[in-house]
Amino acid sequence: MIKVAKFGGTSMADASAITRSANIIKAEESRRYVVVSAPGKRFSQDTKVTDMLYACCHELELDGTCEDTFAKIRERFIGICADLGLSLDITPYLDKVKEGIYKYRSTSYCASRGEYLSGVIMAAALGYEFVDAADVVVFTCDGEFDAASTRSALQAKLADTPRAVIPGFYGADEHGTVHTFSRGGSDITGALIAEAVKADMYENWTDVNGFLSADPRVVDNPKLISKLSYKELRELAYMGANVLHHESIFPVRSSGIPINIRNTFAPEESGTLIVPEVKDSEVTDTVTGIAGKTGYSIIYIEKSMMNNEYGFVRKILSVLEQYNISFEHMPSGIDTLSIVVSDSSIAGRESVLLDRITKAVAPDHIKIKSGICLIATVGHGMKSNLGTAAKLCGALSGAGVNLRMIDQGSSELNIIVAVDSRDYGKAINAIYKAFKC
Repeated sequence: MIKVAKFGGTSMADASAITRSANIIKAEESRRYVVVSAPGKRFSQDTKVTDMLYACCHELELDGTCEDTFAKIRERFIGICADLGLSLDITPYLDKVKEGIYKYRSTSYCASRGEYLSGVIMAAALGYEFVDAADVVVFTCDGEFDAASTRSALQAKLADTPRAVIPGFYGADEHGTVHTFSRGGSDITGALIAEAVKADMYENWTDVNGFLSADPRVVDNPKLISKLSYKELRELAYMGANVLHHESIFPVRSSGIPINIRNTFAPEESGTLIVPEVKDSEVTDTVTGIAGKTGYSIIYIEKSMMNNEYGFVRKILSVLEQYNISFEHMPSGIDTLSIVVSDSSIAGRESVLLDRITKAVAPDHIKIKSGICLIATVGHGMKSNLGTAAKLCGALSGAGVNLRMIDQGSSELNIIVAVDSRDYGKAINAIYKAFKC
């Protein structure tokens, strides 16, 4: 059996956490490939190493120096090595990183160095080979991830490397220029390695017992999800359930590799198992989980007989495309269309967008409603339980929440609703209570 084990920032935050993570790895011979994040917070008021590295880049741009901030980073890593009792001299690695920060003046380079240094330390602690992600995770020169080249590079390198530690989050192009995934991208690195080595399991070690059915900051003591499908995971992760990066399922999905979310600080817990498919016989609940995001606006468009007007939607989307605005959802009626977009994508351009859309399609009425949140109710059990949408709407009505939009996917896997942001917590709790998630 081969397992790929990825450890997040809290699992690498200090010597104690790293020791705990190393013991987990050593506990099973099958944990042959390890992916690490940069050290996270040690306590609530602490600063993540990645944020300190971003600060270095910002200070360098503004002031031409980042000596004070880098000194704190240096102290942090030297302290970790000392507390671990490693013979590793981390100083040359830190000097190289500092030199690179000043030389490249690249946000991606700066941000990636926390993972790089974590990888060096974990490899020394385990006695595993260190494999730099810059050598095996391939990006194009314009910063696009190259999946095929990465797969080839990983397979070639790891075929002759029985045990290795690989930093997460970054890779490099053919010229050695460092590029990064989006924040939390170490999850993606782990999935890529699991695919390349044909792993039997991809373990993702974090600081929670697994995937919860709702955000514990919103719902008191939500239930742990013991098993869910790739599709359910993607829907929940995309809508804000941030235990796992929503793009990390793609590398493992085609190979059918299960993902196990585990707690570094409670390794006796079995966690959440994420599988290619959940059998109908295994579905016991209508709803698997609920997740949501704030920070959206809805563009409301009304026009009589718009359904008979060729190219109506295309013209509207062309306007959005001109301004590099993507949309989240687009439910429609015979004479109405609602387009959900992020607040950040239209900020300061609302009047211009309304004017351009008006010129493009001459609507009878158009407006933008801001202060919207989206809530996803997800579960394979929906398709076999009648009245799910009615029950959801009834729960919101009973809680005094005004429904701004509802959109159910064709797979009957999820229902997305839009409500006013001020009703976010109330709406999630009402849905959770209705379905007893």
